[in-house]
Amino acid sequence: MNRQVLIDSPYEVKAGMIFQTRKMTEFEKYFQIVLPGSEDLGHEPGQFVMISIPGVGEVPISVSSSPTQKGFFELVVRSAGMVTAALHRLEAGDTVGIRGPYGKGFPYRAMQGSDLLFIGGGCGNIPLRSLIHYALDCRSRYGKIHILVGCKSPEMMLFVDELSTWSERPDINLDQTVDQGGPGWKGKVGLITKLIPPLAIEPEKTFAVVVGPPIMYKFVIQELLKKNIPSGQIILSMERHMKCGVGKCGHCQIGPHYCCQDGPVFTYEEIRYNHEAI
Repeated sequence: MNRQVLIDSPYEVKAGMIFQTRKMTEFEKYFQIVLPGSEDLGHEPGQFVMISIPGVGEVPISVSSSPTQKGFFELVVRSAGMVTAALHRLEAGDTVGIRGPYGKGFPYRAMQGSDLLFIGGGCGNIPLRSLIHYALDCRSRYGKIHILVGCKSPEMMLFVDELSTWSERPDINLDQTVDQGGPGWKGKVGLITKLIPPLAIEPEKTFAVVVGPPIMYKFVIQELLKKNIPSGQIILSMERHMKCGVGKCGHCQIGPHYCCQDGPVFTYEEIRYNHEAI
């Protein structure tokens, strides 16, 4: 009985082995992680895990892979503090503590049969990638797919090879922009909001999924509302510092909501009156 309680506990920490790493940008590093016995993480797109390093600390990290991938899961970590800097020093063969998955993910079931508009800015492309991969692996369940990607500079663009592959697919409309171009950049320059007005969409059958820095949300939402996408079909993943992951510490509270349990995914309809959130 005690053993069963331990296994079902949301506080259980599993030892995840780092199977593969790859430097992505100056600040981001990719990790492929395997759980004991090649157990699946059991996550939904948009959920996160708590990653711990003994003697250093614990941080919430969004899962970047789709649950359709079996036997491993993927994280992309930005070095932005003590724990994430320690993570960047780890390589294949090292282990980390895994707790979770936690939170409410993207409503991928409710989206079936609809067109999808993905809008990712900066590190927002990391959790967004999980849902994009799911939609592409289950392509027949969804209608048209639009992917808009933006970041500060070409050097900070994530998943460059995948973006190149997606841009060549006839069933995907992909557009990219950077805030500031540079040598060799032949793409668009400007804010990601400039990519929205030219889109040809059917608003009533479109779900827009937006993930990015908080400053981006207000202006992207304004453009989506101009396209007449219903507020209940604008999906946002909110960034908050989630210390516990189980709704106990209160660090991630947004009005009446705990981001770690009620989110991190919300519809604009749910939080549009909360000025702290947007």
